[in-house]
Amino acid sequence: MEYKRTCLYDKHVALGALISPFGGFDMPIQYTNIVDEHQAVRQHCGVFDVSHMGEVLVFGKDAERYVNHIFTNDVRDVPDGKILYGMMCYEDGGVVDDLLVYKMADDRFFLVINAANIDKDWAWIQQQAKGFDITLEHQSEQYGELAVQGPEAEQVMEQVLGIACKELSFYTFKMIGDVIVSRTGYTGEDGFEIYATPHYINECWDKLIAANVKPCGLGCRDTLRFEVGLPLYGDELSETITPIMAGLGIFVKLDKDEFIGKEALARQKAEGAPKKLVGIELHDKAIPRHGYSVLKDGNVIGEVTTGYHTISTDKSVCLALIDSQYAAQGTDVEIQIRKKTFPGTVCKKRFYDKHYKK
Repeated sequence: MEYKRTCLYDKHVALGALISPFGGFDMPIQYTNIVDEHQAVRQHCGVFDVSHMGEVLVFGKDAERYVNHIFTNDVRDVPDGKILYGMMCYEDGGVVDDLLVYKMADDRFFLVINAANIDKDWAWIQQQAKGFDITLEHQSEQYGELAVQGPEAEQVMEQVLGIACKELSFYTFKMIGDVIVSRTGYTGEDGFEIYATPHYINECWDKLIAANVKPCGLGCRDTLRFEVGLPLYGDELSETITPIMAGLGIFVKLDKDEFIGKEALARQKAEGAPKKLVGIELHDKAIPRHGYSVLKDGNVIGEVTTGYHTISTDKSVCLALIDSQYAAQGTDVEIQIRKKTFPGTVCKKRFYDKHYKK
């Protein structure tokens, strides 16, 4: 299979990055090592190439009504310049994708979707548009994207890139000409995203590397998001893992008139989901991995979605989807790791505190 490459691919190769396929792209997994890159973001600042993400523009008279139809969150009465997180769901409540919606105007929305789901999402978005007076533009090829993350991110944006961003609060954005600058992130730290032409993204990357900002790969992006309990599509959300199971009901606005999947999600919220996503802390150093079985009294009650020995807290922990009756914090369980079982305890899903700028 031939994989796509981002506009920064040659820069990653020149820096000696370990390149591996992810979401249909050849992407940098690490440059030096995952621990160094992880700690750079927790303590200082790192830069990620996230140009593999997909972008779709929705505009026209029915844009707001259409976005609310396909999106679990509610874009009504939201000011321009605001970003909302939520999901696109199937009628049965399973998740097509989780995404960010940028509100540019009442009749103009910018959707940021996951790289691995771009083709599926684009087909779904087009399919649901029948009967709405809107125009859809698949803009993924037009944009590169950088994520500048860490406690020093604001200083780096202002001093290294010359991008004024102090006035941006969490989950807001602004336009600087054709460049979109937002303050969200996927690491649990303060951070910014820059969406722009490949040429401009290359210029920004060069300035950041010249200023000794740490280039970071997808390896530490996963360890960072995992520590603060942020989901990854395909692990903590999927066609069979609903937002209610994943504990993301806050992003499902059941007071809206309608959206795809509303009935199924309302029923699941009222009756209780059969499975729930939980955190589990192991009592020793064994590392639980995706797909490993979770046991209670010798019976399989679920499986690990993501697991690591955390870099920030030095604990063996995991996220796991288990039968709801065992989901209470403090419940003792076991995890099957190869031919042995290791004891653990259900705990909260956030293993490290977020440090966003509110």
